[in-house]
Amino acid sequence: MILTITMNPSVDMSYPLPHLKLDAVNRVSQVSKTAGGKGLNVTRVLYQLDKDVLAAGVIGGHLGAYIKEKLTEEGISHDFTEIMEESRNSIAILHDGGQQTEILEKGPVVSREEEQRFILRYQHQLEKCSLVTISGSLAAGLSADLYEQLIALAKEEQVPVLLDTSGNALKSAVTSESKPFLIKPNETEIAELLSVDTTEKDSLIEQLQHPLFDGIEWIVVSMGGEGAVAKHHRNFYRVTIPKIEVVNPVGSGDATLAGLAAGINEGCSDEEILKWGMTTGMLNALEAKTGHIDPQNIDRLFNQIIVEQIY
Repeated sequence: MILTITMNPSVDMSYPLPHLKLDAVNRVSQVSKTAGGKGLNVTRVLYQLDKDVLAAGVIGGHLGAYIKEKLTEEGISHDFTEIMEESRNSIAILHDGGQQTEILEKGPVVSREEEQRFILRYQHQLEKCSLVTISGSLAAGLSADLYEQLIALAKEEQVPVLLDTSGNALKSAVTSESKPFLIKPNETEIAELLSVDTTEKDSLIEQLQHPLFDGIEWIVVSMGGEGAVAKHHRNFYRVTIPKIEVVNPVGSGDATLAGLAAGINEGCSDEEILKWGMTTGMLNALEAKTGHIDPQNIDRLFNQIIVEQIY
């Protein structure tokens, strides 16, 4: 079983508009509302790949109840830790020929007692799972090193952790003794971790060989439509993807993590793991709903992806 962790879930609302008018009324005829947060996007794609998956994290209030209700309707198993404060809304406005404007609520404040209850439940969940994904931001009130703690607990059970976060949460995990099995930063996040200017001439390959990344088995650097550059142990890969007509890019990074998780959990080759990640990411971008894929299109895209070992 794959365990997905979302520490700041949300009700994700997508508003498509031909044109976003500022300081004026914008009327939306079609609204998509889903159980969201990066980790729940990962969960949904894994479920659509017919993988055994359990969604966990912290959740609260009426919006939290709505999130659980939507997951149950979809047939997705979940085991959240309840908190007192209300979970959040996240709004994505898709407008003006591909532009995307997001309005993200901060979300609840989690107490120390609630955090400890979550950790205890997480330890029990680890006994039943073969892989963990951790995605997104930490809700307010949670310990800054919580992801580091979760990775350490998983390592005690010999369960690999795939981490997709940014900022201080990513830096804390990467610089800790208990490092994640996989991280999925972009080029800017790599530069921030190394405290270098993005215009410096060091190549991405050179940056990924920095001692900071020692102990992290997989680094997959997402590059949007240009594919990805990946490092597994000492091997480096360039991944080239076909051009597609993007419908909704929201959640494509999460779908990519789901594909990577599925490939790793199934013991696939490096090439297959990377192809799974890129395929699910593209499939999400082809759908109007966030965190959704059409499995019928897997083979068509999977076979067009080129993975080259470059070092």
